[in-house]
Amino acid sequence: MNDYDIGRVLSRLPHRYPFLLVDRVLECEPGERLLALKNVTINEPFFQGHFPGRPVMPGVLVIEAMAQATCLLALETEESGEDEVYLLAGVDKARFKRPVMPGDSLHLETRLARRKRGIWLFECEARVEGRTAATAEIMCTARPL
Repeated sequence: MNDYDIGRVLSRLPHRYPFLLVDRVLECEPGERLLALKNVTINEPFFQGHFPGRPVMPGVLVIEAMAQATCLLALETEESGEDEVYLLAGVDKARFKRPVMPGDSLHLETRLARRKRGIWLFECEARVEGRTAATAEIMCTARPL
């Protein structure tokens, strides 16, 4: 499956404004990888205080955006029940290389590394203009709502 818009993203993720951090899925190879897009705008509520005069997207929200992309890949890989949600189980090896600012198009790429006993491990990268902004290994698991 390739490109899908915000309508399908909303139908797959339980997140809503201001915590929905994926605008579109650009590419998806179920069981392998997913590339998503987050358009970062000055209207994001966190920019009021992070930081006045020099707005920077908080690193924890870049990680959250990557985690939402992992959830979408997991959902596209294995159809789960509608009464389940994927939850963050862990973040390892998080590294931040450059700031993400208003006006940036944040590309979120996630690759399924392995799945064992209900825990999914993903290798993730967030890029702006082809340059790495952040990387992390993210684990998630499905749980009943």
